[in-house]
Amino acid sequence: MKSARPDPVVIDDDALARLADYCLANGLTRLLMVADVNTYAAQGEAVEATLTGRGLEVAKVVFDSPEVVADAAHVLDALLASDPPGGSPELTYLAVGSGTLTDITRFVSHRTGRAFLSIPTAPSVDGFASIGAPLIIHGVKKTVISQPPRAIFADLHTLTAAPPAMIAAGFGDMLGKFTSVADWRLGHLLWDEPYDEAIAQRMLATAWRCAEEAEAIGRADPQGVRALMETLIESGFCMLDFGSSRPASGAEHHYSHFWEMTLLREGRPAILHGAKVGVATVLVAEIYAQIRQMSLAAAAARLALATLPDREDELTRIRAAYGDLTPEIAADQAPFLNLTAADFAELKVKILAHWDEIQAIAAQVPPPEEIKTWLWMAGGPVDVAGLGLTAEEQALAEANGHYLRQRFTVRKLMRVMGGA
Repeated sequence: MKSARPDPVVIDDDALARLADYCLANGLTRLLMVADVNTYAAQGEAVEATLTGRGLEVAKVVFDSPEVVADAAHVLDALLASDPPGGSPELTYLAVGSGTLTDITRFVSHRTGRAFLSIPTAPSVDGFASIGAPLIIHGVKKTVISQPPRAIFADLHTLTAAPPAMIAAGFGDMLGKFTSVADWRLGHLLWDEPYDEAIAQRMLATAWRCAEEAEAIGRADPQGVRALMETLIESGFCMLDFGSSRPASGAEHHYSHFWEMTLLREGRPAILHGAKVGVATVLVAEIYAQIRQMSLAAAAARLALATLPDREDELTRIRAAYGDLTPEIAADQAPFLNLTAADFAELKVKILAHWDEIQAIAAQVPPPEEIKTWLWMAGGPVDVAGLGLTAEEQALAEANGHYLRQRFTVRKLMRVMGGA
């Protein structure tokens, strides 16, 4: 599903004036702002003053909960603030914030048939321009197809003044594209998943551009922050142009989602999405490093010993990791869980036949130590301890994260090759 790109995309010090000009030029006179107490203070108050000063009507819903989550409760609050059915179709939403607030607004605006404009307050995620809204639904992180913003107005001064951890999180999210593209290529090669080479090349070029700005991003230099924001938006464009999150979300995101769901279930404080993705990217890059060093003979020896994963054993693993969510996850994983002995044998032959290509894919992923260096330069955590997680929680994500999406990632490859 492809959607029109946001237009314009403004990343500058005059973004709010440009926002007001855009609203007036396009007849967007009734606006509903979605923010939280932090983003309202950082940007929402200035947005409201600028727009009302130009004669526009601005209503708002400002979440005051200690931790805003893209879940049913917050979605309902945003819906209740909207016009009732049959209300004015001219109402336009304003998402003032980062990833979570944008996702709530994206979903609600889409389901009420209204457009929304994005006003980012931190360069912390790559979802501003995308169509997917990652929501927590019955405890599971799911991406619901919604809509992109009609336009994006990012005030550069606000972005550079964002908390350093949020800037570093955006950088971590971008480094995840190295492994997500590799996983995407693996899925296409071994599982016949849909793929677009031109978009993959664009995504990799964007990731490299961001990595080269690591030091400037770590200093919150305006040039570095602008580059980070531009690459985050280009990542969103890649998802938008392909019609799904595949170009930007692989095993590294599955680890992150697993940790997020665990923290939510246990009532623990959330960890920034991009921080989790950055650390997970290091872990996934370590797997790709192992593949680069594995000869065809070694791969053949592993596959010769590998046996078809037993369906009941796999369900037991899923049940231990996900509890009551098992039926839903098992249904999504049906193509993997229902592999026959013949299917499995065919897959093993395919892996060996394409081992040179698999190693070429692995060679595209930077070494894990280099990724760690970039994360350190940008001020982000480089391991699970830096996230406040344990080695056991790392192992659980590595063993079970791949069940969260029906995608053939490097973790699925290692599972097929007899890994845990």
